[in-house]
Amino acid sequence: MTYPQSPDARPFSERRWTAPGGLRLFARDYAPGSGVARTPIIAIHGLTRNSADFEAVAPLLAQSGRRVLAVDVRGRGLSDRAPDPMTYRPDIYAQDALALMDQAGIARAVFVGTSMGGLITMALTAMRPRAVVAAVLNDIGPEVAPEGLARIAAYSGQPVEIWSWADAAAYARRINAVAFPHYGDADWEAFARRIFRELPDGRVALDYDPDIAVPIQAAGAKALVPDLWPMFRRMARKRPTLLVRGGTSDLLSADIAARMRKAAPNMVYVEVPGVGHAPMLDEPEARAAIFEFLAEVD
Repeated sequence: MTYPQSPDARPFSERRWTAPGGLRLFARDYAPGSGVARTPIIAIHGLTRNSADFEAVAPLLAQSGRRVLAVDVRGRGLSDRAPDPMTYRPDIYAQDALALMDQAGIARAVFVGTSMGGLITMALTAMRPRAVVAAVLNDIGPEVAPEGLARIAAYSGQPVEIWSWADAAAYARRINAVAFPHYGDADWEAFARRIFRELPDGRVALDYDPDIAVPIQAAGAKALVPDLWPMFRRMARKRPTLLVRGGTSDLLSADIAARMRKAAPNMVYVEVPGVGHAPMLDEPEARAAIFEFLAEVD
């Protein structure tokens, strides 16, 4: 299985690497445009998503002179499913990302992390501080609103009967309409193509291992409100950081975002109006903030 590429998309190569323990993992590898080479970007998606989340913004970032690696975290997309579901944890995901850097010869990178991807970014910053030149946190912080995470936990890993792409689009709308109330039919059809894959028998299925939810279920209610404030402070106070928040996000509340800004006064902040958890980063406000932020990063 390979990812289809639309005719107007910037081509990417399919990169594989080996995680500690032997899993084979996948990333979309976008070559940088012409000009002076700049620090590469590693983009990491959210809990139930995959590298397709960055298909709109990654080509633009690459054109600016940065190599972009958009990963499929273990258990998602074209990456192997883990035989032990208890390895579906941010610290293990961070180790996987560091293995990618080592095998790709990347010593330092800018990390763009959506939701869980931001947690992974904070974790790997603690593991190897010099690896993270700058960070873009997309609708995630060192603390999360329990109602938002409870909503995500309610559908993550749950079986769904999807028999057609029309069913897939309806499911995508049902789960995500609260975040993107302005989306129309074409938007939901495109959304479905990012989060589902087609099976040999013609049916479609969510493109992740349902067992990714096992560690969350095993940890119980306490897992719903992780406290990563010390880790966040160390990261955001010592390197350029941009926080993107969906204006109606139920995961990164306005209060949490305000406390993050107080804890890291130099952090850049942008809010995407009318969007919940999590912005796709192709919104004009998010895109402009990211490019302005990256203009100041080598």
